[in-house]
Amino acid sequence: MHRVFRAIGAALVPVALTVPLLLSAQAAPKGDVPKRDLPLIATRAAKFTATKATWMSLDVSPDGARIVFDLLGDLYTLPIAGGTATRLTSGSAFDAQPRFSPDGKRIVFISDRSGGDNVWITSLDGTDTTQVTKGNDALMLSPEWTPDGKYIVASRSGGPLGGAAKLWMWHVDGGSGIQLITQPATIKTLGAAFSADGKQIWFAARTGDWQYNAILPQYQLNVYDRETGERRVVSARYGSAFRPALSPDGKYLVYGTRQDVETGLRIRDLGTGDERWLAYPVQHDDQESRAPLDVLPGYSFTPDSRSIVVSYGGEIWRVPVDGTAPARIPFTVDADVAIGPEVKFAWRVNDSATFTARQIRDGVPSPDGTKLAFTAVNRLYVMDWPSGTPRRLTTMNVGEHMPSWSPDGRTLAFATFRDGAGGNIYSVRVDGRTPPKQLTSQAAIYRDLAFDPTGKRIASVMLNARDLVVIGTGG
Repeated sequence: MHRVFRAIGAALVPVALTVPLLLSAQAAPKGDVPKRDLPLIATRAAKFTATKATWMSLDVSPDGARIVFDLLGDLYTLPIAGGTATRLTSGSAFDAQPRFSPDGKRIVFISDRSGGDNVWITSLDGTDTTQVTKGNDALMLSPEWTPDGKYIVASRSGGPLGGAAKLWMWHVDGGSGIQLITQPATIKTLGAAFSADGKQIWFAARTGDWQYNAILPQYQLNVYDRETGERRVVSARYGSAFRPALSPDGKYLVYGTRQDVETGLRIRDLGTGDERWLAYPVQHDDQESRAPLDVLPGYSFTPDSRSIVVSYGGEIWRVPVDGTAPARIPFTVDADVAIGPEVKFAWRVNDSATFTARQIRDGVPSPDGTKLAFTAVNRLYVMDWPSGTPRRLTTMNVGEHMPSWSPDGRTLAFATFRDGAGGNIYSVRVDGRTPPKQLTSQAAIYRDLAFDPTGKRIASVMLNARDLVVIGTGG
């Protein structure tokens, strides 16, 4: 599994691919990689065959005959039954999130080929490509056509740290566009999807752009009425609700949500309001980050409203709405990915027996000022001050921190810590004649140690060890 990440703002978005052949980067012959108006000129190309990939946004053509999808910044088309994909765009630009026009003749997508994210439109043969939005100081994502094919709606935020994205609408021939939802100012709106009659825009919304250690829910589905300008919330899922898709016949809504640790797709009968799982699990969502490529990759109903076509598990699937088994749509991509100049620096690594510590922590002088205790490389040292040689006072293989001197300067107290186990308070004679003595029996996080004036008691702040335990899914 080879993982490639695109860095946008505070997030790294994975676009991983599995290849049956060895991934090789080689010098690209002159003219092999198209030149774009980007500061880094492609000098190499990675050529390989891919039959699996993750985080592919895709769409189904209005006639149901083909699929368009993105992979590693290039766009491809594929017969609906599967087969070998046809490249639509190439070069060092990152092209993503394609959607067919209502007449099936053009494709809208996001590209940074101008030097920043913008909305672009291209014909199916790639010969007629035009830039819809202008400027290179905004982030764009999740474009969608209005049902009449005259306008494009996409989410726009003002730069890498420019605040929460808002739904904007532009005419296909260009112009400055109009922001659809302005209040509240903190609302973030992603993944526009039109109702069958074009009167409503469904989307996912949350308060704020993102947050550390996010607590669910983060997103809920909203509906914007294009005639009245009113907005209402239409979901209340604890695992959030995002990336809505509406069937062409107006009967169904499909959206993504988190259940336990997995992400799945729910389907709602818009007539009765009944819901059930359509596919679970699917591609893991991106709601903890800024979602720079939306919370889920794009997917699409087929024109007959009987299935959705969606990518997850490295494959493309046709999932019937009646609950029968999904059918895999096989694909093969003969990728030729443009790569910029190699960034390589030669740094000498010192492998001598001794080295200079670059970070000294918890330094504290002895009461008489003749010695210094400190932590370096997570181990406790003491030295004569100012020009002595540092020496260890223990042989323990554990982090040793927060040294504190006894009033007579003969003893040091310190706290240990080991990942997953917590730590304890120890004392040790500075002369090194006796081994360290453990003073506490309950594993915890101990910090800010201090002797009392008699030297018989030690005070410390004590925290739960779980506060620094890394929680993972591995064994």
